[in-house]
Amino acid sequence: MRRLFPVTDQTSASRQDRADREWSLDELADAYAYPALGADGPAHWLRANMVSTLDGAAQHDGRSQPISGESDMRIFGTLRALADVVVVGAETVRQEGYRPARAREAFAARRAASGQGPAPAIAVVTASMDLDFSLPLFTSPLVPTLVVTGAAAPAARVEEAVGAGAEVVVAGDGAAVDVARAVRELAARGLRRQLTEGGPRLLGQFVAADALDELCLTISPMLTAGGAQRISGGPSVTVPHRLAPACVLEEAGFLFTSYRRI
Repeated sequence: MRRLFPVTDQTSASRQDRADREWSLDELADAYAYPALGADGPAHWLRANMVSTLDGAAQHDGRSQPISGESDMRIFGTLRALADVVVVGAETVRQEGYRPARAREAFAARRAASGQGPAPAIAVVTASMDLDFSLPLFTSPLVPTLVVTGAAAPAARVEEAVGAGAEVVVAGDGAAVDVARAVRELAARGLRRQLTEGGPRLLGQFVAADALDELCLTISPMLTAGGAQRISGGPSVTVPHRLAPACVLEEAGFLFTSYRRI
């Protein structure tokens, strides 16, 4: 793996070495470290991790795995290991077969030094509560799974979620979830380093609400054609949101980019 941006004298001198070897998990964690939170920094930080083909497809046959790769999955795991909470839409939970996040020994010391638990929580955003609460995501997580919904969510489904061991977070006065409020509600629970893995509809809601602070986008060197979704969907914003490049890495033709709020 090699760093393409930002380039310094040190990275330039070691570029060939870094291009010829796999980066350690510590190096990846340093490259994707969250900004300092609190005091003079932001109170919380929401980043998204998505993958897209060269022609803009976020999925193939309904899943992201076919357009991913080994290095992309290592970065996927690193981003999870740095987060307090992984925020995901209900449809993505159903399609991708989400399981609880696991503790990883390689990141244990780093998480302990940051005051984090052994693994991030999973927070599922859903208005309908149409979820299978018998799945391991709800019945046997290392950290209790959160279900983020509106105040008018079906009461019986809320009771079922609580009975399965999930923590229900209300972030909306009606049935729908106010995603900006969801970010604040999670931060109020101490989950300030936030990561969303989509899907496209949820990411589009975060973009529309101007709640997204960072996009970590893997550009896959593949073409798929077809009618697959983009990485974000839903209504367009009135004025496009501009982000600034923070980091670009490359390996095996994949580009691993990070853009942050200006």
